[in-house]
Amino acid sequence: MAEEHYLELSENPVQFEHASSVNNVFFDEANKQVFAVRSGGATGVVVKGPDDKSSVAFRMDDKGEVKCIKFSIGNKILAVQRTSKSVDFINFIPDYPHTEFSQECKTKNANILGFCWTNWNEVVFITDQGIEFYQVFPDKRSLKLLKSQSINVNWYQYCPETAVILLSTTVQGNILQPFAFRNGTMSKMSKFEIELPVVPKPAKLSLSERDIAMATIYGQLYVMYLKHHSRTANSPSAEVVLYHLSREGSCKKSHVLKLNTTGKFALNIVDNLVVVHHQSSQTSLIFDIKLKEPDCALNIHQPVLPARSIHPYRIPLSGPAAVPSQPPVPCQLYSSSWSVFQPDIIISASEGYLWYLQVKLPPTVNLLQDKGKLMDFLLRRRECKMVILSVCAQILEVGEKGSLPVVATVFDKLNQVYKDYLEAEQSYTQAMESGPSRGSAAQKRPVRTQAVIDQSDMYTHVLSSFTERKGVSHKFIIAVLMEYIRSLNQFQITVQHYLYELVIKTLVQHNLFYMLHQFLQYHVLSDSKPLACLLLSLESTYPPAHQLSLDMLKRLSTANDEIIEVLLSKQQVLGALRFIRSVGGHDNASARKFLDAAQQTGDQMLFYTVFRSFQQRNQRLRGSPAFNPDPA
Repeated sequence: MAEEHYLELSENPVQFEHASSVNNVFFDEANKQVFAVRSGGATGVVVKGPDDKSSVAFRMDDKGEVKCIKFSIGNKILAVQRTSKSVDFINFIPDYPHTEFSQECKTKNANILGFCWTNWNEVVFITDQGIEFYQVFPDKRSLKLLKSQSINVNWYQYCPETAVILLSTTVQGNILQPFAFRNGTMSKMSKFEIELPVVPKPAKLSLSERDIAMATIYGQLYVMYLKHHSRTANSPSAEVVLYHLSREGSCKKSHVLKLNTTGKFALNIVDNLVVVHHQSSQTSLIFDIKLKEPDCALNIHQPVLPARSIHPYRIPLSGPAAVPSQPPVPCQLYSSSWSVFQPDIIISASEGYLWYLQVKLPPTVNLLQDKGKLMDFLLRRRECKMVILSVCAQILEVGEKGSLPVVATVFDKLNQVYKDYLEAEQSYTQAMESGPSRGSAAQKRPVRTQAVIDQSDMYTHVLSSFTERKGVSHKFIIAVLMEYIRSLNQFQITVQHYLYELVIKTLVQHNLFYMLHQFLQYHVLSDSKPLACLLLSLESTYPPAHQLSLDMLKRLSTANDEIIEVLLSKQQVLGALRFIRSVGGHDNASARKFLDAAQQTGDQMLFYTVFRSFQQRNQRLRGSPAFNPDPA
C-alpha cells in the first residue's frame, strides 16, 4: 500500500511557533508568508516564507488585537489591520522613517473585511459596502485613493497570481463580482451567478466562503465551487464545479468534477491537478481537467486515480525535551486543525508547520491501467521524463500479446509532443533570423519541458537495452523498433542514424539478412553515410552488404570520395577510375592515391593504365600534346 501514496507533504516544511493564547498565526497567500504575532507584536513578530531570504523578525507596539497582517511585495511596507475602520502601515524600506501611518476607509459606516496588496505600493481595502483601491506613498507616509466601487459585500477572495479579487454579493451571496488589478488600474469584470443546489425561502446567505476557491489551472483562471449534496436533489454526492474566469467576456461553467461521496472537503491545485481532500475517509482524489472521459458528457470528470491517503508524515521531536533516540511522532493527517490554501499549501497552526503538497508520479503508473490515458496524464506533469521512459520500458517488458498497438499509441503520443516542440523551435529560429516584424510581439524561445522525449532519450533509456534482452522474440524486437521509426516518419521527424543502426545490428544478430536486404531495397531504412559505413563493416558476415553500401553512397550523391576510398581499399582500381570519370571528378582527383593502390596490387599493366590515364589528364589540362613513353 505504501507505494500507492501518490500525494505527499514536502520533506522540509516551513516551521513556525504554533498558535497559542499568546501567539496568533496569520498567513499571507500573496507572499506565502506565515506571521507569528506574540502579544499583539509587542514581544515580537516572526515572519517565515518559502525560503530563508524572506524570513523577518521585528517588534511593534501593541495597539490592540491584530486582525490581519501582510507585507507588500518585496517586504517593503507592512500593513496591519487592528480595527474594522482602518489599516496601519509601517515602512520597511531602508532609510525611510519607521513610524506608523494609518488610513481609514472612505465609505461612512463601512467595515473593513480585509485588504490585499496588488503591488509593492498598491493596496485594496475590501469593505462590506465596496472596494477601495489606494496607492501608498511611503516617503510621505500617506495614501491616495485611485478608484472605488460601491457594492454590498458578504465576503471576498483574492488570487495573487492573477491579481483578481472576487466579491460575494446579494443576500444569498451567489452573485460573484470579480475585479482585476494591473499597473495601477482597477477593472470590473463580468459578474456571474453560482447555481445553488437549493434556493432558500426566505432568502439568506447560502454560499459560504469555504466552498469557493480561485486558482490558475493550465494557465487559465478558474473559480472552483464545492457543491454539496442536497437531500432533496436527485444527485446523491458532492461535486466541484469549475467556472472559467476570463478577463474579457463572461464567466462560463466549464467543468464538473464528480466526487461520488459526501462530507467535508478541501481543495488544492498541484501541478495543474485539482486535488480534493475528504476529511472523514482521510483520502484525496485527483482530477485532470484536460483528460476527457470517453463515457461521460463533455467536461464531466471522474477521478483520474482511486482515492488514496497522503503519504504518512512524521514530525521530528525538537526542543529541550527531545531525546536523540526518540522516534519522530506521526502527524495526524486530514486534521480538523488543518487550513488549506491555494494553490498547494497546507498549514497546521496547532503544530507550527506549513507544507507544500506534492504529487509523486511513480505510484500512478500501476494505478492507471489504460496506458494511453496514463501517457496523456504523465505528459502534462512537470517531473515526468524518467517516469514516462520507465513506463515505455515496462510496456515492452510485458511481452508481445496484443501489446504492439499499445506501444504504437504510446510512441505516437510522445512524438506528437516532440514534433510540437521541434516546430516551435524552428518557428522561433526563423523569427530570429528574419528579425522582429512591425507590430508583432517579441517571440519567446520555446521551453523544453520534461515531456519532450527525443530519439536519444528513447535510444538510451529504452530501445538499446530492450534489444539486448534475453527471452524476447526477435520479431517483436524488430516490430517495436520499426513501430518507433514509423511513428517518427508519420510526424515528419528526421530519424537519427543510430536508430537505423540498431535495426541493422538486431537483424544481423539474428541472421535476418533477407529482411535487411528488403529494408534497404525498399528504402525502409533511409540512406546515410554512417549507415553505409556500417554496411561495409558487415561484408565479412554478409558479402552483399558491400554492394548495398556502394549503392547507398551513390544514391546520396554527396559521398563520391567515400565510394572511391571503398573501391580502392578493395583494390578495385579500374572500378574507382570509371566511377570518378562518370561523376566528372577525374580532373580534381589525386593521382598518387590511385597509383599507390595500383602498385599494391602488383599488376604492372594495371599500374601503367592508371599512370597513362592521369598523364593524359595532366597534359590535357596543360594543353600540350600527349607524351609517348614508347617512341618506337
